[in-house]
Amino acid sequence: MRATSWYSKLAKNAAHFCGRPRVFASAVGIIILWALSGPIFGFSNTWQLIINTITTTVTFLMVFLIQNTQNRDTEAIQVKLDELIRATKGAHNALLDLEELDEDSLQDFLHRYEHLASVAREELTRGVKDTGTPEA
Repeated sequence: MRATSWYSKLAKNAAHFCGRPRVFASAVGIIILWALSGPIFGFSNTWQLIINTITTTVTFLMVFLIQNTQNRDTEAIQVKLDELIRATKGAHNALLDLEELDEDSLQDFLHRYEHLASVAREELTRGVKDTGTPEA
């Protein structure tokens, strides 16, 4: 196993921390304080620039942190799904690693499975069970 990089740890911890209700409530509180301070500062350009700069900077950084966390979570789910396919007797190993296929190949697989679903629904309406394992 590879050690987790400092960035991955930071991204995971930041995403976890920022997703807490208290952090959200704090952010709302900051916005309320900023809005209430408007009359004190005469709703000046500097007053507006402060919140714009803070929110833009935080948003810019959070996009990268959240994307890193999302990428890792997606990769972990893909590995788990691949393992389920690999370990299931009768499953098609060609379905492993589908996310790496080009768009046309992926669409071919999608159409095959859409057809299987359509046939199964038709059979259900005729009272036939849809619990078989037809070839894809």
